[in-house]
Amino acid sequence: MNSETLPLRIGMDSPTIQRRRWYILAVLTMSLLVVVLDNTILNVALKTIADPAKGLGATQSELEWSINSYTLVFAGLLFTFGVIGDRVGRKRVLVGGLAVFALASLLSAYAQSPDQLIYARALMGLGGAAVMPQTLSIITNVFEPHERGRAIGIWAGAVGLAVAIGPVTGGLLLAHFWWGSVFLINVPVIAVAIALSLVLIPESRNPDPGRLDPAGVVLSIIGLVVLSYGIIRGGETGDWLTLPVLGPILAGLSVLALFVRHEARTDSPAFDVRLFRDPRMSAAVSSIALCFFAASGVLFFANFYMQSVRGLTPMEAGAMVLPFAAAQLVFSPRSAGMVRRFGAKAVCTTGLLMVSGALASYQFLGAGGPTWVLGAIFFVQGVGMAHVMPPATESVMSALPREKAGAGSAINNVARQVAVAMGVAVLGSIVASVYRRDLAGELAALPAGARETAAESIEGAHGVADGLGASGATLVDAADAAFVHAVHVASAIAAVIAFLAAMVVLRWMPGRAAVAATGTAAEGTEAEVEAETKTEAGTGARAPRPERALAATAPDAGERGE
Repeated sequence: MNSETLPLRIGMDSPTIQRRRWYILAVLTMSLLVVVLDNTILNVALKTIADPAKGLGATQSELEWSINSYTLVFAGLLFTFGVIGDRVGRKRVLVGGLAVFALASLLSAYAQSPDQLIYARALMGLGGAAVMPQTLSIITNVFEPHERGRAIGIWAGAVGLAVAIGPVTGGLLLAHFWWGSVFLINVPVIAVAIALSLVLIPESRNPDPGRLDPAGVVLSIIGLVVLSYGIIRGGETGDWLTLPVLGPILAGLSVLALFVRHEARTDSPAFDVRLFRDPRMSAAVSSIALCFFAASGVLFFANFYMQSVRGLTPMEAGAMVLPFAAAQLVFSPRSAGMVRRFGAKAVCTTGLLMVSGALASYQFLGAGGPTWVLGAIFFVQGVGMAHVMPPATESVMSALPREKAGAGSAINNVARQVAVAMGVAVLGSIVASVYRRDLAGELAALPAGARETAAESIEGAHGVADGLGASGATLVDAADAAFVHAVHVASAIAAVIAFLAAMVVLRWMPGRAAVAATGTAAEGTEAEVEAETKTEAGTGARAPRPERALAATAPDAGERGE
């Protein structure tokens, strides 16, 4: 059967592809790991890049834009590349995105100025946006419904692994090589991923993509980029009611509202927004967004707590997050079994309640005390998220026909990416605001320049204290206490948000009985497919599915998961 003319069927019916499916998943996981790992490694290298002697002498603003340029392009193009993959071929877009990511990594490693690094990072965002949605959509087309939940669990576990091993890897590289090594490490890994992708991964695309929807694609790019820019500006300034912050946020939301209106009315939408009427999709996307908003913001300032308040090295701080990664790796692949036994609604709700409990437990952290408490909190948080992302992601993908898997994967990833940016920006600004308020008395006694530096961050306060000699110890103690209190306030807010996410799932995600009631017809069709499968006499190969069976696959995925 020609994979170019009937790509969906060859992805599901070819015995060769079925034998390779776990190898394909390993390649997709490797591709995802590189993209996610890059940002966590970069965070460790920021101080070195700012050093004029060892790095590029980048200013604070330039360091922020080395991260933000990636985020803007990545978030803005995720949906577009999901649609492009559905139309021109997911394997083709995946390999192209990996190649662009490798080239941009090389340019970043050998950047001679902060501006060059910023532009190279933007190019990395373009490559990452091409890679991310294809990984999930290829999984959806390669794995049968009864195995897809487990595969998505492994895929989700790669994200947690990257969060933990990024700082450790970055610390090891910076201990032995120059700052550019944190980017150069991507190149050989991607070269292997490209070679394996070309050999193992089947091509798949939407066989009937319909007319192009350039207006929808352009509106999605403009809306997501402008919204992301406003969120980033809000996180930088901490003042969310100024025109430079509120203006882009409102403009981005307005453009996205126009995108929704256009997609609902056009005959050939880039993404059918009416699919959000299915509570499997709307409740799942909401849960992913709220969970990552809460958890990512807390993980971001937890790094400053570990390194600035507790005095851990970047490598030690990375090691502290290993329990989170271990929980993700162990429990994410097993979440599919929990869903089969208890249903996605129960599993996802329980996971969100665990995340909420873990975030609330940050109240037990102080400037001193045993560090194992934080490790235990990270583990519980990892277990909770391992029971949220896989079933919620599977719920999103099961609400879509396979030919629209790229667009569905992009929606899933856009929700997560925008939520991460908002979580870091909003919760980060709360931490900064509480920190400055609590430290106001000590700041008043400092000279103007030192006052601004100490108010900007806890690291700035420690730097000012070093210049004060013996009297600086008082400032250090006050800054640590103020930052810990700020962490308590922000993590309590994050815990409430995670709890609200659990209530959203409990209220609106369909339970097992509701899914079973809507799935009778699909189950009947699957039985017909099994009967047709037996017509391949003696070969063990599966017969090509008729289009009616293919159409039934989407709801059946949810039923099997339940």
